[in-house]
Order: sequence, then C-alpha cells, then structure tokens
Amino acid sequence: MSKRLKEKHSLATRWFHWVHFPLLALMIGSGMLIYWANDVYRVGVGRFTLVKLFPTWFYDFFHVAQRLAEGMAWHFFVMWLFALNGIAYVAYTLWSGAWRELVPTRASFKEALLVTLYDLRLSKFHPPPRKFNGAQQIAYTAIIVMGGLSLLTGLAIYKPVQLHWLAYLLGGYEAARFEHFWLTMGYLVFFVIHIAQVIRAGWNNFRSMVVGVEVVDDE
Repeated sequence: MSKRLKEKHSLATRWFHWVHFPLLALMIGSGMLIYWANDVYRVGVGRFTLVKLFPTWFYDFFHVAQRLAEGMAWHFFVMWLFALNGIAYVAYTLWSGAWRELVPTRASFKEALLVTLYDLRLSKFHPPPRKFNGAQQIAYTAIIVMGGLSLLTGLAIYKPVQLHWLAYLLGGYEAARFEHFWLTMGYLVFFVIHIAQVIRAGWNNFRSMVVGVEVVDDE
C-alpha cells in the first residue's frame, strides 16, 4: 500500500478560514465586554432569578473589569473586516461551485444522525468518508447563516434609529439584542465542538486546512 497527497482545500478556502478565525474571536471578546456593561439575561420568573448567565464569581475569577468603551471600539472596527471577509467567502463559494459540497441535501440530515451516533459510540456504522459529511454540511452552512444574522442584528442595535426598519423586522431593539447575544453563544458552542472534532480527526485533517492537501492510502 502506497501513500499519496490529495488536494482537499483550496487556497481561497484556507485563507478565508484562517482570517475569519481571529476576527470571530475578537468579535466575541469585544462583544462580551459590551454585554458585561449591562448583563441583563438570566433564567427566572419575575424578580426571582434562578440562574444568572454571568454571576459575580465569574467576573471575579477572570478579573473582568468594566471596559465598555474599549469593547465598543474593537467591536465596531473588527465588524467591518468580519463582514467583508464573510461576504467574500460566500461570493467565492458561489462562484467556484464549492457550495455544491457544502449545502445540505435531504440525505444530509439522515447522515448527520448516523455520524453523531457513531461519534458518540452509540453505533458501529460509519458512513462512507467524504470531504464534508452530513453533519459538517449542516454545521458549516448554519454558521454562515448565523454570520449573516449576526451582521443584521448587530447593525440593528448599532444604528436603531437610522435602521429602524431593520430593527422592526427583527422584532424591535430588545429582540435584536437578544438574538445577537444568543448567536454569540451559538458561536461558542460551535467553536468547542469544532475544536473537539479537529482533535479527534487528527493531524492529517488539520494539516489539510493549513497546506491544502491530505495524505491518503492507495490500495
């Protein structure tokens, strides 16, 4: 059995991926600095609070200070780079035809369930390997949609008067802020799962996102 190099990810795909990663991290970090200045979200009824999303011990443990101005400055600056890189990636995906491998089909949802059961070791059946399995198609497409929604909700709460029509379509200022916040929480969940899957997939998979090729066996 011999080994050979097989092209997996184009230079453009790798570029957009590695540029977007630090931009998203800066957006989340600066966004949380803005939110912490007025951390209103909790789980409770009326005045009774069962769980506060960021309790006092969290701020004390991570030494989080009130840095609203700094958070706003970073957030509104990086926002434009984040949006431009995201729009360029979507445009490239459409132009190159890469969307055909990325957008879920009806079969993707069944395959996603099978992949999840296999990853959780609840099933021994492993769907045939391909560039993007059903679970990846759903996750990666969802993260692109989330990016678009983050941009829209962010603009609505950034300019609620000038873009009052957008805020109205999103349910109002408070609803747009709520949606923007939970989209951010969604990114954090995606990030944790994504890193875990990268580690699980191994070095060969990670290397393909760096240099564009993977090592495969020829029978």
